[in-house]
Amino acid sequence: MKVIIVDDEKPARELLKVYLQDYSNLELVGEAENGFEGAKLINALTPELVFLDIQMPKIDGFELLELIDSLPKVVFTTAYDQFAIKAFEKNAVDYLLKPFSKKRFEEAIQKVELQKSQGDESGSYPTPIDYQKPLDRIVIKDRKEIVILDTKDIIYIEAQDDYVEVNTKQGSWLKQQTMKYYEAGLDENAFCRVHRKYIIRLDMLNKIDKLGKESYIAILKTGKDIPVSLSGYNRLKNLLDI
Repeated sequence: MKVIIVDDEKPARELLKVYLQDYSNLELVGEAENGFEGAKLINALTPELVFLDIQMPKIDGFELLELIDSLPKVVFTTAYDQFAIKAFEKNAVDYLLKPFSKKRFEEAIQKVELQKSQGDESGSYPTPIDYQKPLDRIVIKDRKEIVILDTKDIIYIEAQDDYVEVNTKQGSWLKQQTMKYYEAGLDENAFCRVHRKYIIRLDMLNKIDKLGKESYIAILKTGKDIPVSLSGYNRLKNLLDI
């Protein structure tokens, strides 16, 4: 199996390389010191197994998984045990808590080999579940580029079938994600879901006009008109204290 290590700590990468030397069936084909480079390396080399740290510069381990074309088996390696549940929610093969022993590493490899022998050739990751509240950035794969959006730059988010369109001051991007995810993850004091298809940033709101008995329209500072449902209007009233 081809193996890649993604970890921002050099001692951690070196330890994994030492442990891997005992396995002739595991070939280390690359390593990266941050999630951004890790995502590019995994897409380029398509390993079967990745040892993945969680907290790293640029993008973290969970965000990296959103950018992978073909998902490998993943063994998370981290010094923080609060991420364990999230890791297994993403069908990780194992979760190694730093510092881990050679024996514990061997147990992880046994799990990997067991999955392979059972014919489970790849990971299967559900919709990412945020572990930072509120979300402060959104990572998007745009063709061959990786775009990192600061949520402070968001103007509004619009549902587009199985995707959402994230509209910012710099442009708009599509991401395969749900409105429910962003409604739950974005700062509730800065964003409001005003309609089943729209979430707006409150400080981009210019005014609200009434259209009918139970329908309204929000006019943003950009001039964009956003439909507002009755429930969305009530949420706006509570947030804006009007």
